[in-house]
Amino acid sequence: MKKTYILSVAMLLLIISACKSDKKQENEPEVKTVETTQEKSKETAASIDASFSDAEIGDVFKQYVQLKTALVNTDAKQASVEASNLLTAMSNNDADQEAMKAAQNIVESDDVEEQRAAFVVVTTAVEAMLEGAIESGVVYKQYCPMAFNNTGAYWLSESKEIRNPYFGDKMLKCGRIDARIE
Repeated sequence: MKKTYILSVAMLLLIISACKSDKKQENEPEVKTVETTQEKSKETAASIDASFSDAEIGDVFKQYVQLKTALVNTDAKQASVEASNLLTAMSNNDADQEAMKAAQNIVESDDVEEQRAAFVVVTTAVEAMLEGAIESGVVYKQYCPMAFNNTGAYWLSESKEIRNPYFGDKMLKCGRIDARIE
């Protein structure tokens, strides 16, 4: 009788421990690793709603927006291509030499941080070109106070939505609308 009792207790303990073991597995989530080939989503330039008194200045702004978008996407190669297009558009409008040199630096550089630094100069020149040239619509002057070690930097945008060219996807929405150019 003693053997039967010990055997019964042992079986009961075995059954209880087996049940506890199953409960642990139910509570632990199953981890699955899924490989994807999907790339990070890239920003695209919004349509430009502003119209300009001079079509060539409109072309400068269009090319500027394409360059800004490449910098938002942290794509140095595309920024170089877009800066080349901007350089052509700016040369048709007698842009100042400092802006032309900055755009050329973007074309020649494969370092996105160097491109972003040159973009500040390009922005100032494009903003000067836009003054008084907008017939309808609005261009937004946006500002990031954290750019370049908290010295801050401006850029121009075709939309209210903040897409920071100085930080890209690190701080995509860092910034504010500082002014409207109409």
